[in-house]
Amino acid sequence: MRLLGILLALATANAAALAQTNRWQPRSMSLEDCMEIALHHNLDVLIKRYSPEINRYTLSAVYGAYDPSFFARGEHDYSLMPGGLDAQERPYSGTESESGVFNLGLQGLLPWGTTYNLGGRLSDTYGTLAGTIPGIQTGFTTNTFIDANNPSTNISFLTPVFSSVPVRVPFENTLGSIGITMTQPLLKNFWIDATRLQILIDKAQLKISELDLRFTVMNTVFQVEQAYDLLIYSQDKIRVQQRALELAEQQLAENKKRVEVGAMAPLDEKQAESQAAQSRADLLAALGGEETQQRVLKKLLSDDYFKWETVSIQPTIKLVALPQKFDLQESWRKGMKLRPDLIEARLSVDQQGHRVRFQRNQLFPQLDAVGSYGYNAGSKEFSGALDQFAGRNNPFWTVGAQLTIPLANISARNNYRLAKATKEQIALQLRQDEQNVLIQIENDVAAANTSFQQVDATREARIYAEAALDAEKKKLESGKSTSFVVLQLTKDLTTAENAEINALATYNIALAQIALDEGTILERQHITLEMK
Repeated sequence: MRLLGILLALATANAAALAQTNRWQPRSMSLEDCMEIALHHNLDVLIKRYSPEINRYTLSAVYGAYDPSFFARGEHDYSLMPGGLDAQERPYSGTESESGVFNLGLQGLLPWGTTYNLGGRLSDTYGTLAGTIPGIQTGFTTNTFIDANNPSTNISFLTPVFSSVPVRVPFENTLGSIGITMTQPLLKNFWIDATRLQILIDKAQLKISELDLRFTVMNTVFQVEQAYDLLIYSQDKIRVQQRALELAEQQLAENKKRVEVGAMAPLDEKQAESQAAQSRADLLAALGGEETQQRVLKKLLSDDYFKWETVSIQPTIKLVALPQKFDLQESWRKGMKLRPDLIEARLSVDQQGHRVRFQRNQLFPQLDAVGSYGYNAGSKEFSGALDQFAGRNNPFWTVGAQLTIPLANISARNNYRLAKATKEQIALQLRQDEQNVLIQIENDVAAANTSFQQVDATREARIYAEAALDAEKKKLESGKSTSFVVLQLTKDLTTAENAEINALATYNIALAQIALDEGTILERQHITLEMK
């Protein structure tokens, strides 16, 4: 009774699983269909597509360092200075002035490190100057002398008196200048500076992001092909388990008849019941595996899983084993040349090389050539100053150099050593990655060769298992064999069939793995990826 309850439970679960399967809507899809949908809707691919765009914006932003800046400034100033006392202790008022000042121009950085400032300044100042004017005659004094020759006679004469006089003088003046000032590094920051370094790094990073997108697409294509092959395998496995269940139930029915007529012991019937129950359990496991594989493939194809919830993907092909000739040396060559991750690693070495070059340049003293050229103007009115600018009167120019030498330069020297050590480390990591790729490809080729041989071997094993089962059934009918042997050969046939379809799936996945590790999987699937 307990066994009967187990069988009923299994049958109920089987019916529920079949009912769940039946609610799905079958949709026939080729591998090419799956590839196309995945390239447009796979979330990994959609996410990675933004990386080149983001890095392109980042690079463009760095170029903004060369954008000139326009500046303009206008102001009105007022000033009243306190007065004082002149030499005769007379008070005078302070100086009062007002001025209007206007500045405008362009300043910026050039790609070879030159900084410039092109602009002009114009100011109009007016007011009154208060103070004293010395040496002004303000009167006379009488001086009397006695004539030494004639003491009774006095000689008188007038002497002028000079003193400072408080004054207030109005004034107005317009001054201006226009010209350009430039600074050019000659040692430090000459052949590379922080801006040029960042541009080089961001250019490489843009290429890396494009390669990363390509590698993501390649991995997605491989995963789709792998999931598609495994879905075929899981559906083939269901058919194998269904056949195994049919054979087990057929054997159980025959054993029951033999037990009823007394031609077989009841134990043989129980063995057949056990085999049938196990076959049902194996079928349920196969059904569950197929549902899981459906979800794996649909996840790779969708950016909205709800649209695929009731879809049952039905592959349009059967797995076959097409023989392939493998050239390990050619596969190695392709892997070294085409693998996006290796190209990314080489770009990382180049990036660090730019950092080393920058840090080496920072070891030099700061020697800058400086110069300026322009025109001055001065007049009582704005128009007069502008006329002087137009006539290029009153030119001025300067030429010089500025030298700054750090005494210890500890930071620059250690930054240079750090950059060199980091580059050596990245270069060693690249060598390690290249070696790992060579080993991966060699392992892939060996696995493909082995799995292809297993396809032939498992096919022969399945053929032999079918022949052995047919022969043993005939012997059982003639009473020369036992039900136990027939049941065992039935299990052997199921095992051989599963091994055959597993070898087919393994071989086809191995071929896709070789193409992935070589970097040729997109060409294998006739997919062209263009970067905008």
